[in-house]
Amino acid sequence: MREELITSGRMNANIDPYLEIWHWHIPLYLFLGGLAAGILFFASLYVILGRESDYSGAVRRAPIIVPFLLVIGLGALFLDLRHKLYFWQLYTTIKLESPMSWGAWTLMAITPISIIWVAIHIQEFFPKWQWKNVILVEMNDFFTKNKLSLAWITVILSVILGIYTGILFSAFNARPLWNTSILGPLFLASGLSAGAAVIILFAQSKKERQIFAKIDLMLIGIELFLIIHMFMGFRASTQVQIEAADLFLGGPYTAPFWIFVVVLGMLVPAVLEIMELRHKKIPVFLPVALVLFGSLMLRFIIAYAGQFSRWLY
Repeated sequence: MREELITSGRMNANIDPYLEIWHWHIPLYLFLGGLAAGILFFASLYVILGRESDYSGAVRRAPIIVPFLLVIGLGALFLDLRHKLYFWQLYTTIKLESPMSWGAWTLMAITPISIIWVAIHIQEFFPKWQWKNVILVEMNDFFTKNKLSLAWITVILSVILGIYTGILFSAFNARPLWNTSILGPLFLASGLSAGAAVIILFAQSKKERQIFAKIDLMLIGIELFLIIHMFMGFRASTQVQIEAADLFLGGPYTAPFWIFVVVLGMLVPAVLEIMELRHKKIPVFLPVALVLFGSLMLRFIIAYAGQFSRWLY
C-alpha cells in the first residue's frame, strides 16, 4: 500500500515515524469515545426533556456499558503513548488551543459522571440492590435529587467528547485529509448514530425502538451529507487536498471506504431500519451491528488514509 501510494505520486516517501506506529489504538479509542458520547447524549437529553419514563432503555439501561467503553478506550490510548509514565502531565495545565488538553479534561470529567449515572440507575438491572454504606447512600440520594443538573452537565460534555474525536485529527495541519473542519461534526454524527443503534438493543418498548430507528436514519442522512460535503470541499481546494480526496475516489481506499463505511455501515442498515419501521421482521441486532461496524471502519480508514496524505515539499 505504501509503495503504491509513493509510486502514484500522492505522497512524499518520508512518513512521520510517529504516525507509522498508529495501528489500532487511536481508531479504537475514537470509536469507543464517540459511542460513549452518543449513548450519554441521548440518556441525558431525555432526562432534560422530562421523558425518562418513556425512554427507560436510553436513560437507564444503555448507559451501563459506558464506563466500560471509556475504560477500554483510555486503555487503548495509554498503549499508544510513547512516554507512558508522563501521561499525568496532561493534567498539570489547561491549554484551550490544544485538542489533547480538551480531550484529557473532558474524559477526566465524563468518566466518573458515567459511573455515577450507572450507580443511580443500578436498580434497573438489580431491583433488590440497596446501598449499605451510609456515605454511598447519601451520595446516591444527592445525585438522584439533582439528576436534571447532572443531565445538563452530561449532555454538554458528551457533545464536546463527540466533536473532540474528530478535532483530534483535524488539528494535524500537516495531513491534508485530516485538515478539515468537517471531521468534528462527522465524527459527532457517527458517534450519535452508533449510540442510537446501541440504544435500540436496550429499548424497553416497540415505540422506543422505532423512535431510535428514526433518529438513526436521520443521523445516517447527516453523515452522508457531511461526507459528500467533505469530498466536494477537497475537490475544490488545493492540489494536495484533491489528491487526498482521490484516495477515496479511485485510489487505494476507494473500495474499503465506500463498501465498509457507506454501503455496509450506512445504506444497508438504513434500508433494514426502514423495513422494520414498515413492520417487516428484521433481526434487531443486524442493523445495530452494521452501524457499529461502519462507525468503527470510518475511524480506522480515516486514520490510515490520513497518514498517506501530506503536503509535498
